[in-house]
Amino acid sequence: MAQILLVDDEKVARSLYADFLTGAGHQVEAVSSTADAMTALASHRFDLVVTDLIFPQSDGMELLQWVKSQHPGTEVFVITALDKVEPAVRAIKSGASDYLVKPVTPEVLAQSVTRALTQNSLLKDHEALRRYVTLLEAGQRIATTLDRERLVETATSGFLALCVADATALFTREQDTLTLAGWAGVPPADREALSALITPQVTAALQDLSRVGHELTLADIEGPYETAFLLPIVDGDAQLGAVLLLFSGDIPESGVEAGAYLGRHLALALKNLGRFAEVEDLVYLDDLTHLFNSRYLELVLDKEFKNATRAEKPFSLLFLDLDYFKSVNDTHGHVVGSKLLVEVSRVLKGCVRDNDVVCRWGGDEYVLLLRGTDSGGALKVAERIRRAVESHRFLAREGFGLNITTCIGIATYPEHATEKDGLLDFADRAMYRGKKGTRNIIYMASKGLEATPAARHQTQPPTEE
Repeated sequence: MAQILLVDDEKVARSLYADFLTGAGHQVEAVSSTADAMTALASHRFDLVVTDLIFPQSDGMELLQWVKSQHPGTEVFVITALDKVEPAVRAIKSGASDYLVKPVTPEVLAQSVTRALTQNSLLKDHEALRRYVTLLEAGQRIATTLDRERLVETATSGFLALCVADATALFTREQDTLTLAGWAGVPPADREALSALITPQVTAALQDLSRVGHELTLADIEGPYETAFLLPIVDGDAQLGAVLLLFSGDIPESGVEAGAYLGRHLALALKNLGRFAEVEDLVYLDDLTHLFNSRYLELVLDKEFKNATRAEKPFSLLFLDLDYFKSVNDTHGHVVGSKLLVEVSRVLKGCVRDNDVVCRWGGDEYVLLLRGTDSGGALKVAERIRRAVESHRFLAREGFGLNITTCIGIATYPEHATEKDGLLDFADRAMYRGKKGTRNIIYMASKGLEATPAARHQTQPPTEE
């Protein structure tokens, strides 16, 4: 059974066609003008419009075009006395599914109605299938993205398009703090002000928000946004973040359904991203001391050189080696030696700022990256480290109270080198100069320093001396 709107100014034809279609089991509303037809379409949903082309004070072709533009899901076919090719072609091009010339027999009318309704059903099924496939593909793209920046872009744009929203904002939770990670649909110039308004409101709403989300009334929001829907992103009992959907009108039900589907995939992506970050951390962490390792130093130095070149700011490397560490292993064993290395790591981290980088290079050697620090500042930090190591009684709680000293080499960008390998080599040479002398000393890089032995540049951990 279909809902059919019959539009014909001829009373006999209107009555005849309406009776037949009603007898065929359809619900029919019959009107005599295009104005009445538009009024009916504004208040009711119809599956099919059957219309004439000739009206006393209007044009049926205009009605056809209006229906296809305002109600694209409604099929239209024409019944008219115009037995000409040109209007038939125009009607078909404007979206009519059929063109019948009066008089029309009940059998022909039944055939055309069935064909139009079948076509409408197929188109709706096709559109639903296409939307489902698009939704499925978007969910897969989100779920399989392991790069955080790309995930934010993929998720926000996906929610924007498939939830039919005017703007989307993605929030992620990091260590119990909700952070606005990215936008879609909002001009860059408006994002900062809008973020300041919505972030506190979203944070407060998430404390009591159900797992399925709900409409959110935002205060003091100006611009085109009239409604908002807040969707939590959860994994089990853990709330990983949220997506805020902003609309210029009513919230579409299909948008909420699509948001719930995409939200499940986003939760999986954020969960995988957390696991990937944990694994990535293990790759760049030293197993013993849990400091960063040489792999991480290579990466961070590449970034530091790029940043320093743009900002024209210096930074320094400290290359540090413990004096006579081999004797600790020989006297007390490798277990004690390993514990001493861990304690040295804690001493080093206590001597630098949070944004500096402390790495275990290998064996009993460490490299420290001092950001925004020239050679003079690096010398002060190196002396602080030298004194801290010299005065510290290592493994005192274990009953050893060991004393140890260190040699430190300093190299600064751009004073001593303007590329990564050269800077590391200068710092290493300066440290090695101290190892060949009195030890427990600091040397600044300079031209003419003796190169370190070739064995130190092999892939194996350096010799513990």
